[in-house]
Amino acid sequence: MKKNQGKKAALIALSSVLTATVMAGCSSDSAKEGGTSPQSGTSSSTSEYPRAFSYWVELDGDSAISMKSFSENAAYKEMEKITGTKVDFKHPTGGGTQVLEQFNLMVASRNLTDVIQTNWFNVARGPQNAIDEGTIIRLNDLIDKHAPNFKKYLAEHPEVASMIKTDKGDIYAFPFIRGDNKIKVYYGPVIRKDWLDKLGLEAPTTINEWEKVLVAFRDKDPNGNGKNDEIPFLLEVSTVRNDLLNAMIGAWGILDKFYQKDGKIYYGEMQPEFKDFLTTMQRWYKDGLIDKDFAAVDGKLKDAKTSNNQLGVLYGFSSGTIGKFTDLMKDTVPGFKMAALPHPTLREGDTPAAGMISPTYPGEHSVAISTAAKEPEKIVKWLDYAYGPEGHMLFNFGIKGQSYDIVNGKPAYTDTIKSNPNKLTFKQAQAQYMRSHYGGPFVQDVESFLQQMKYQEQFDSLEIWSKAKNQLQLPLMTLTADESKKLASIMNDINTFSDEMIVKFIMGTEPIDNFPQYVDKLKKFGIEEAIKIQQTAFDRYSKR
Repeated sequence: MKKNQGKKAALIALSSVLTATVMAGCSSDSAKEGGTSPQSGTSSSTSEYPRAFSYWVELDGDSAISMKSFSENAAYKEMEKITGTKVDFKHPTGGGTQVLEQFNLMVASRNLTDVIQTNWFNVARGPQNAIDEGTIIRLNDLIDKHAPNFKKYLAEHPEVASMIKTDKGDIYAFPFIRGDNKIKVYYGPVIRKDWLDKLGLEAPTTINEWEKVLVAFRDKDPNGNGKNDEIPFLLEVSTVRNDLLNAMIGAWGILDKFYQKDGKIYYGEMQPEFKDFLTTMQRWYKDGLIDKDFAAVDGKLKDAKTSNNQLGVLYGFSSGTIGKFTDLMKDTVPGFKMAALPHPTLREGDTPAAGMISPTYPGEHSVAISTAAKEPEKIVKWLDYAYGPEGHMLFNFGIKGQSYDIVNGKPAYTDTIKSNPNKLTFKQAQAQYMRSHYGGPFVQDVESFLQQMKYQEQFDSLEIWSKAKNQLQLPLMTLTADESKKLASIMNDINTFSDEMIVKFIMGTEPIDNFPQYVDKLKKFGIEEAIKIQQTAFDRYSKR
């Protein structure tokens, strides 16, 4: 991060008025697409926007393939033409904990950029504390006065207005919003459908049916190479302990971490159902139904096992797994077919208690304005553009005539995105023109998601995976600074301990009979206090 990061590049100066021909062109495009002026019918001048500001945001992997900065992205180039604003993007290096370390250093040094994009729920002591300590500013009044598009959206979606506020009622960021229920479900169990067909098996729905199918994959050589090299099921530790993905544990009617039932908070790993889950997984591992390397599998190894025609069942994505491997394998493995499985249940005919579902407001990709910003009202105006009709099209689809056209009244990606001449993947091509492949402060359009689908099995997966009750999940709740600090301290110890112990239970190096001692250790780490903190926060959220 450069030394002068966070300082304004120049004083704000008056800019020339946009020409009438430019405004006429914008109005014409808006009329064709059924929209209105981004400024609600008022004339716009570049003086309404900042001359320049700095923007801290992680450069995602698909973007990094072809660009060094978001300043090269076509949507942001177009924004500069429209607003006259020069954005100085500051991208942290590396990923994961490295990004968090750089964020913490920026905050601690007070060398703040004008805007900061991150998941503010993951920031130490939460978004309210970031406001109270003077890192970012409260946005309520600025949105009311200077963000007509976003203000209109919140009025039409009061549930979202509640989600993006702290318990004090403070709006702290411009959010990334999933604009349709179909966008919220994109991950679940995937099976080699061609293997099922070859062995004359039906798609399993219960845990017992899963076990029978996995045994057949182990014993009956479905890949046809005459070797006993099939891996029936890849269980990933990250899906065992992830309250967003809610992988297999939902079959037992609980979630792995915190969940609620009838307004009461529970911790899944203390429940007897979790012991039953571990007992089943230990038996599957012992019987060779789970990949022996499951505890060490990363994305590259997972891809290698799948593309080597070995893996029968895994958890994956509609686009990044079903679509990706169908493209990759259809020419090398005749009849290759992947299909989604419903989330398993214990009893036939039951509806799964939980599956993967993303919240309407997932928390990630949210943009706050820091206290370093000299003219926050103009930055609010700039950010508001993305929530209007023209900005919506720009950030979801890019440049009309280049990355998309209007076909039968709907935006449709061109071959620049679908069959990129430079051999970029769909998402890598999207990354050059828009932000909908990843996220940002705008409302994601369902069409930008559905057009990633090429095969019927991908469309089917959205329907199959969505059939879950999903009533156990907690909403995104804001904690007080003290609650956040205490909860983080407790859960850091618990998560480290649990990650290790769950692997030991599944591999059989820790006897299942020791589960009561495991629960006792969770209590010694303070899990009961953590449950009380979550209960208090949930009660506050419920009263909003």
